[in-house]
Amino acid sequence: MAVQTTPPKGPGAAASPVHTDDPDVIRVLREDGSLDPAFDPHIDVDTVVAIYKHLVLVRTLDERLVTLQRQGRIGFHIGSLGEEAAVVGSAAAARPQDWLFPCYREFGAALYRGMTLQAYMNNMFGNAEDPARGRQMPDHYTCRAAKFGSISSPIGTQITQAVGFAWAAKIKKDDLVTLAYFGEGATSSAEFHNGMNFAGVFKTPTVFFCRNNGWAISVPVERQTASASFAVKGVAYGIPGVRCDGNDLFAVYKCTRDAITHVANGKGPILIEAMTYRLSGHSTSDDPKAYRKDVEVEQWKKRDPIARVHKHLVTRGLWDDDKQRLLDAQIDSQIKDAVAAAEKVPLPALETMFDDVYAEPPWHLQEQRAALVNGPRAKGH
Repeated sequence: MAVQTTPPKGPGAAASPVHTDDPDVIRVLREDGSLDPAFDPHIDVDTVVAIYKHLVLVRTLDERLVTLQRQGRIGFHIGSLGEEAAVVGSAAAARPQDWLFPCYREFGAALYRGMTLQAYMNNMFGNAEDPARGRQMPDHYTCRAAKFGSISSPIGTQITQAVGFAWAAKIKKDDLVTLAYFGEGATSSAEFHNGMNFAGVFKTPTVFFCRNNGWAISVPVERQTASASFAVKGVAYGIPGVRCDGNDLFAVYKCTRDAITHVANGKGPILIEAMTYRLSGHSTSDDPKAYRKDVEVEQWKKRDPIARVHKHLVTRGLWDDDKQRLLDAQIDSQIKDAVAAAEKVPLPALETMFDDVYAEPPWHLQEQRAALVNGPRAKGH
């Protein structure tokens, strides 16, 4: 892969995700729904349809979870509205043995890799069947079976974890690649520097996947960096960078698949910058109207990644209104069932806070647990 070397257009200007028409940005999906044969990743038809269905599920989940939060039934949600192609497309390109180290918008990747919808919904409610045991806020999940790491809120921590995991795999000669997700804001963290530098020096099998969605909460891209792009940041670490249209499913898939092949062959890590846009707020705790204009959002809605895949399928005669109605009804039913089931599960028992710390609990924790279980309770608890 070639290192991205597009010169700056001004202080931080070229770093904006709006520049998806720059000559170095990989694009596959054309305006008319066809694919550029020069970059077509040749995804089989069944897989494209399956990915599209998953994209619709992810979008619908986002909208439904915001509603649940506004109703007070869950406490928090951090979604991927507008970034679905970047998240799901990259996950779809990963091999079964590869590990994903998420930021916090990648629930679509976890579900695509095998985490069940019910397990995810249990996490949103923090009930007794929550994979995180109710010890984290909603949208902080994990799924070992899906080779999907645990989410934590501190910015960039997953970057060094992904590199360390990859280094261990290299030492053990395990055939796997780690895919580390992060937003462009995380490139300002020490974790980004530490992870990139270590990966570059030791040539760990890591793909760094930066979702440049335009905003690090309320901080715009131009206040984040003066670099020509985020992909070019890899140069200082000896890591090649590539940019793609993050709202183009096929471009994301191609770049990720090519990067994984490159890395798996022992050629060292790669940095991908997926140029996309966050259509919603940073989370349900954020009001984006306080710092950005509606006209900007409306412009990006015209580049909706799901609508673009839909157009492609319709153009190829693979999709129609009847299939869409059936899919929407199925997804609606699945989500309603998952919510209803999650709300019936009780909260985690108080004494479970002592679980998962030691394989064999030491005597003093056993005493503390017994005292907690048998001790007095505040009224109403």
